[in-house]
Amino acid sequence: MIRKVLIDAGPIAALLNSRDQWHAWVREMLGQIRPPLLTCESVISEACFLARRWSNGMEGILGLVDRGVISVEFNLMDHFGEVSSLMRRYVDVPMSLADACLVRMSETVDGCQVVTLDSDFHIYRRNRNQKIPLLIASEH
Repeated sequence: MIRKVLIDAGPIAALLNSRDQWHAWVREMLGQIRPPLLTCESVISEACFLARRWSNGMEGILGLVDRGVISVEFNLMDHFGEVSSLMRRYVDVPMSLADACLVRMSETVDGCQVVTLDSDFHIYRRNRNQKIPLLIASEH
């Protein structure tokens, strides 16, 4: 079982939308991961926005948090300087607040991997020059 996994909005949304092209991949990947998956409030917000069009989409996302499958363990204000610095550094990508929070989380959670559908994570670096360990759909 894989432990210490950070999850992005795309895989959360794909998990709950059986018509998503990455739904089967996300289900298979999450079957190999020991919960809880870690994330931040910005990711939950993005996932809820993506899921707003599906019946019970938002409720499904909130249910994952409520049941402890996903744990929101990041306080933006505790890391605001680092997060805002990342967003300024990657302004040309551009980097969303959720992505910046996940990059910062990857700097603080030892041995973690990020589950994402977002190829921008190949560009981002943690601790200024380290590649972020990824579980990314485009590579499977």
